[in-house]
Amino acid sequence: MKINDVLRGKGNQVVTISPQASVTELLALLAEHNVGAVVVSADGSAVSGIVSERDVVRLFNRTPDAGDVRVSTIMTAEVHTCTPDDLIDNLMRLMTDRRIRHVPVVVDGALAGIVSIGDVVKTRIGELEFEREQLSNYISG
Repeated sequence: MKINDVLRGKGNQVVTISPQASVTELLALLAEHNVGAVVVSADGSAVSGIVSERDVVRLFNRTPDAGDVRVSTIMTAEVHTCTPDDLIDNLMRLMTDRRIRHVPVVVDGALAGIVSIGDVVKTRIGELEFEREQLSNYISG
């Protein structure tokens, strides 16, 4: 399966935030959309970074009154991305090796979606259930 198959099922909506937004604004956005990470983008299309709940927790551990800190200060600037044509297996390997849970999908330099580890697990479970059903039907005759 390819990343495009995952996006077809979940959609390609991506929550983004400006690098100049505050951590307080970030927290509100994470809560509003019930997501664990957002893509940092000045224009909503180019990927400047990614920021997750983990980044916020680390910040507040060091600086308890950090609500006014800019997102650009805590974001991960070296973002690993994928394309819709990449294989799910390769994405799982990337997520495992790099210990990341969210990977933006990019087409020609523009943001086209985002895939989380939850999306990958859900897709993999669907594949396994389908295979099990096919094997069961084959054995049953």
